[in-house]
Amino acid sequence: MTDPEDVINRSVENLSAVISRDGGLEVPSSRRAFLRRASALSLAIPGMGAALTSCSPERDRQQRDTARADTTGRGAAGHPLRNPDSKLDTALHRPGEHPTTSGAPGTAAAAVYQRYDPALPPLGNESTIRLDWHSQETPVRISANTVVAGWTFEGNIPGPIVHCRVGDTVEFNLTNDVDIPHSMDFHAAQIDPKVAFRSVPKGQSISYTFKPRYAGAFLYHCGTAPVLMHIGSGMFGAIVVSPRRPLPRAREFVLVQSEFYLSDEENGMQSFDYHKMLEAEPDFVAFNGRPDQYSREPIHVKVGERVRFWVLSAGPTLNCAFHIVGEQFETVYLGAPPDSAIHGAQTFSVPAGGGMCFELVCDVPGEFPFVNHAFGHGQKGAIGYLVVEP
Repeated sequence: MTDPEDVINRSVENLSAVISRDGGLEVPSSRRAFLRRASALSLAIPGMGAALTSCSPERDRQQRDTARADTTGRGAAGHPLRNPDSKLDTALHRPGEHPTTSGAPGTAAAAVYQRYDPALPPLGNESTIRLDWHSQETPVRISANTVVAGWTFEGNIPGPIVHCRVGDTVEFNLTNDVDIPHSMDFHAAQIDPKVAFRSVPKGQSISYTFKPRYAGAFLYHCGTAPVLMHIGSGMFGAIVVSPRRPLPRAREFVLVQSEFYLSDEENGMQSFDYHKMLEAEPDFVAFNGRPDQYSREPIHVKVGERVRFWVLSAGPTLNCAFHIVGEQFETVYLGAPPDSAIHGAQTFSVPAGGGMCFELVCDVPGEFPFVNHAFGHGQKGAIGYLVVEP
């Protein structure tokens, strides 16, 4: 079996050759520089993304402590670290620097906790949706005591909820404000990914247009290598595509499940740990980026209302076994509503990278927990309350 480190070494040589031809630059001198250039050129060098992520979990476990303690980009015996923590690759942890954002400076104290509004935004009157977004490094407070060094779209985890109809035109522009290259992969688009989803370096933009063909809840995320790191650090969100023929009137909410894999706190902030991501050992699992937020501040509806949950699993790895305690789902749409319905379901699993639509009529007052019924994950924060009021 080919040694992943040999693959990376060959990739570095190939990367150097490409860069030298284009700009006369030398081989990257640090892991950070290598990742920056490799991300920017991952489409130009076949196998680069695989090389960055093809590490053995057993060997990664042996190197975890060294990787956490070492911030120079080199591990034991001077060998390059195969997988970085985000601490090595974010301006939020570089002395004297702050991220380029539209808001607060890059300190933990400046991060204010805010409940993520789960309500599905209403549809507009226009058939063209224009999105002009920025990729930013932003401290995000996910609980009273936890601030993460987020890689974000528009400064939040998850990014904004987008709502459109089948056949609408989505005009998208992404500007990268930070040193690490980023990109955007819309699962609702049918488009050449090598062109539309390519990575852009700092200060540059990527623009493309698409028309969603199917209704449903779709994920968007950064597709830059290693994708695990970029999704795991916060670069994801939901686009809900409504069918042209309206569904029954309902109170509609969006829940995006994701995992947090965190390093030790430093200066009041925690970066993301790529080794934990590889081993799928999350510290928290959350709906809409804040563990237990809807337990502290529940979702309220009235008796007799139809409630529609658009549920996505951003992962980067775990599924969501969605269940509401004390209720059953009248309808679950497995694919594009309304033609893929099943009825009378108790729990249904939303795969990582997928989305589904769940409906129920709230005909009994009370407090109903909604959970990831894989409780080893649900009890890490993927839980909330639906309060049905008389």
